[in-house]
Amino acid sequence: MPAFVLEIGTEELPARFLAASEKELAERFAAALADAGLEFSGLATCSTPRRLTVHIAQVSKTATTREEVITGPPLKAAYDVGGRPTRAAEGFAKTQNVALEDTFTVDTEKGAYLAVRKTIGGGDALEILAEVCPAIISGLSFPKRMHWGSGAFTFARPIRWILALLGSTPVAFGVGGVDSGTLTHGHRVHGPGPFSVNDAAEYFSIMERQCGIVARNADRRRIIREQGDALAAQKRGAVLWKDSLLDEVQNLCEHPVPILGSFDSTFLEVPREVLLTSMESHQKSFGLESENGRLLPYFLTVLNVSPSDPALVQKGWERVLRARLEDARFFWETDLASGFSPWLESLDSVIFLAPLGSMGDKTRRIENLCSWLADAVQCNDPEQKVVKEELMRAGRLSKADLVSAMVKEFDTLQGVMGGIYASRFGEPEAVSRAIAEQYLPAGPDSPVPASLGGALVSIADKADTLVGCFGLGMIPTGAADPYGLRRAALGIARIAQEKGLRFNVAALFARAMEGYGQRNWKILPEQALPRLEEFFSLRLKNHLISGGAETLLAEAALQAGFHDVWAASARLAALTAFGKTPEFAQSVLTFKRVANIIRKQDQDEGQRLTGRYLSDLFTDEAEKALAAELERLTPVFDKLWQADDFAGLFALLSGLRPFVDAFFDQVMVMCEDEALRQNRLNLLQSLVDRLGRLADFAALQM
Repeated sequence: MPAFVLEIGTEELPARFLAASEKELAERFAAALADAGLEFSGLATCSTPRRLTVHIAQVSKTATTREEVITGPPLKAAYDVGGRPTRAAEGFAKTQNVALEDTFTVDTEKGAYLAVRKTIGGGDALEILAEVCPAIISGLSFPKRMHWGSGAFTFARPIRWILALLGSTPVAFGVGGVDSGTLTHGHRVHGPGPFSVNDAAEYFSIMERQCGIVARNADRRRIIREQGDALAAQKRGAVLWKDSLLDEVQNLCEHPVPILGSFDSTFLEVPREVLLTSMESHQKSFGLESENGRLLPYFLTVLNVSPSDPALVQKGWERVLRARLEDARFFWETDLASGFSPWLESLDSVIFLAPLGSMGDKTRRIENLCSWLADAVQCNDPEQKVVKEELMRAGRLSKADLVSAMVKEFDTLQGVMGGIYASRFGEPEAVSRAIAEQYLPAGPDSPVPASLGGALVSIADKADTLVGCFGLGMIPTGAADPYGLRRAALGIARIAQEKGLRFNVAALFARAMEGYGQRNWKILPEQALPRLEEFFSLRLKNHLISGGAETLLAEAALQAGFHDVWAASARLAALTAFGKTPEFAQSVLTFKRVANIIRKQDQDEGQRLTGRYLSDLFTDEAEKALAAELERLTPVFDKLWQADDFAGLFALLSGLRPFVDAFFDQVMVMCEDEALRQNRLNLLQSLVDRLGRLADFAALQM
């Protein structure tokens, strides 16, 4: 079977577009060829700044044929009572290009239908690819599109050429005003071309030998790493590889040439975070460090050309970086001469959100919320040690670096610089770490704060933002979330779960709302807070499900209570383990029956059950036995609950279930005697009061 290649040649594409475009090309081609019945193997995509390429090692020349049964109208609609074909039958046959006598009847779950049998597939691969390629190219999605010339066609960047070959045969089509052909273009300096490609199987060798291009992304990455490590070893150092930057750099070049530059060692007085940020964000370069972890006065950058005078190019890069580092040193020295006091005053002039006051107001609210959190956490777990005064100080200083000269220039260093400055200005280490970690986690894959202080300041900051935005009616809808509220809610959930922090989320939000005082809210607190709690529970559920939990189990666990995030996740883990035991299915059926009876009484009958019953009113041995077992288990249940032994609590259910089953087998709950009926319902309510703290069994399905 011949190989196939499609190369879309363009003006320089943004590096951030390439990975997603490769993935989409691979998915679209795999689906399109499979739908067309073309057999293929070895589908791969690659890209450079000037091309998107699909290469398939083997493609069948013709599509496979298959027989399909196509159903039409129901038989009763296809023929009238006299057995004559109706317009529905005739129209179906005409649509399928068959004679009416070629139709037949097929029995389905919905009854008898008129049907035809058709042979599909068998088309020529060249014809199929000529239809597939322009459709896929036109349908590619990009963050931004543009059009050029007078045409209406849009793409990420102007298309300059299209190479399309099946073996040695051109695949003819046109898109965006460009006709496909057999020519490709190489590196603008090392092999501009154009070059003719005689066979798709020769594509990569032509790229390398004639075009001067490393077409495959993985090969460019390997070259950068290997040559970069070799250059660093000459200086007895190691490159500080950063995967996100390496992804970007490999997509900025198609002829990678790593070079090493240096800078004055006096710049090492500036914090390494600043130096690395300047190298990485402004120059797309990597720093180097010594064996003992100290930053070295060198940097590694990657060219897209083999220069005739490498030393001259190196000096040019060094000159540009020196200017950047001079700026960074100036900002550093300026900030050190200032201090926190003037910054805190300046925060009162920086708007957080117009109706929510200034950043100064926000830090005061965070300070007070940190005080509440310190008490809440240490009250629930004396092992959690945090000095309240230090935590409150961290909350007050948390946003001070936003008005520093350094963060105004390097906004990605917010929080990080605040922690560095706090250390230089003599603040306790706990304060410095808390300030530095306040923005963590920055996303679902970002780590949570390592320190307890950082965790609590982060929670306070996120809760303040959530409450304020919900009060203003700025609630995320669809994909829109301009204030990152989903990320904030997820951050609180992750911190509480991963750090084992025990506090009541509803109480946290209520306290945060109190911190705003009296305001003209768009949504009143008594309405905003329940909506925020529901929003938070959905984020927590999604987080648990993405972590591997089954949806129904997650819902059952959270509907029993989610305000203590750690406890909710621990109960879910115990419920998941219980779900793998042989008695799980029958236990769910039994306890779900109990929950449904009580829920029906509450919703349909409007009865308010207290869970308090009178033993003297029991007349049946089964209800007496159930009550006795409940009374025996109550202190055991309470002890296990106090110890957070959720696995032990679910284990109790196995022993309790036979008593409940016997109760339902032998006792008429909804008897005519109102006193007996109420007493029996309260017995079940007493059981639900305990079960409901573990999981909402009514939410489970068996």
